Amino acid sequence: MVQCAVGRGDISLAFLRGKLRGNRNGRARSVLDMVIPRADSLLEVLANTAFHRAGLRVRRHVEIPGVGEVDFLLEGILVVETDGESHLQPRQVKKDRVRNNATMVAGFLFLRFGYDFVVHHPERMMAQVLAVLEQWRRGAFRP
Repeated sequence: MVQCAVGRGDISLAFLRGKLRGNRNGRARSVLDMVIPRADSLLEVLANTAFHRAGLRVRRHVEIPGVGEVDFLLEGILVVETDGESHLQPRQVKKDRVRNNATMVAGFLFLRFGYDFVVHHPERMMAQVLAVLEQWRRGAFRP
């Protein structure tokens, strides 16, 4: 509900934070940290929640030179894109392939998840995210 209200501009995060002062409201304030002020889709909201619950460092709507804006940057190294139906259009598929390659050339790891994974199989999505991050931590992607 908070995501929807903030996204529509009905209420601001600053207003809500101001109403949730004190020690007893810590859990409610932590929910506000998961709100995406400019969520482009429900997929972003669901993925964001999964990433936060896993304890990952999450940045949203990050601009990467030569790539453009990406949905998520996890742990400062892994770009994750969440794709709805529009990404199945031939023109968009071509554009996404160019962006995928540019992301790797820019020095980032990359994963892309569609509706089915994010909505119906978030555990599979998270398993892949965590596996890539673990491999990176062990040096698998370094020369």
